[in-house]
Amino acid sequence: MVIAAVRSFLTYVAVSLYVLIVAPVGMLLAAVFGWKAHLYVLGHIGVRLGLALCGIRYRVAAAQPLPLSRAAVYCANHQSNIDPPLLFNALHPRMHILYKAEINAIPLLARAFRMGGFIPVDRGNNEAALRSIDAGAASIRSGNSFLIFPEGTRSRTDDLLSFKKGGFIMAIKAQAPIVPVAIQGGRAAMRRGSRIIRPVTVSVRVGKPIETAGLGLEDRAQLINRVRERIAAMLAEGPVGS
Repeated sequence: MVIAAVRSFLTYVAVSLYVLIVAPVGMLLAAVFGWKAHLYVLGHIGVRLGLALCGIRYRVAAAQPLPLSRAAVYCANHQSNIDPPLLFNALHPRMHILYKAEINAIPLLARAFRMGGFIPVDRGNNEAALRSIDAGAASIRSGNSFLIFPEGTRSRTDDLLSFKKGGFIMAIKAQAPIVPVAIQGGRAAMRRGSRIIRPVTVSVRVGKPIETAGLGLEDRAQLINRVRERIAAMLAEGPVGS
């Protein structure tokens, strides 16, 4: 526990310094030259730095090669705070994320997110949330893939929480496939309410894309059930390599 606490502290300090030093330079270059791609490169470096310092490793098993040439919505269960950065790094070189609007309280990070094309979602404001969904659908139509966590918050158990519909509406509006993702091990790495990050190996299973072409908003409930069942089935398979 003591070693994990020390490594966690060093991770927070190193990543914070990295963001404070690198983010302003990256955003300046993006603003002046329109270099959005390098923001992702810097983001991946920061995530890898954090994972290495705290001892987090991951294994990925995919039912088929990831559809990197197609814009898609990657839909994952949510166990801990390490899920978003880990999946950002593991799934796609230019992954966009629908993130909680609360992160806007961190001005530097929020600005970098927005410049990278990430979209905030204010779950307490339905009108603002709908605008975010429309913006996400437009971004997908322009070729960008998104990561969503439809449970909306971290599950305290291995059971999936109910899925919120916003991300699925976004996928249907963009007529983009949904790629189901099952992540396991995050809760062991970082328990809810704790800031200590424990060194573990996280498992990521990626299922076959579920097409939304031809679906309308009236089909969203059925689509949610299909994706939820697919993720539950992958979770039941257990961790990769077990």
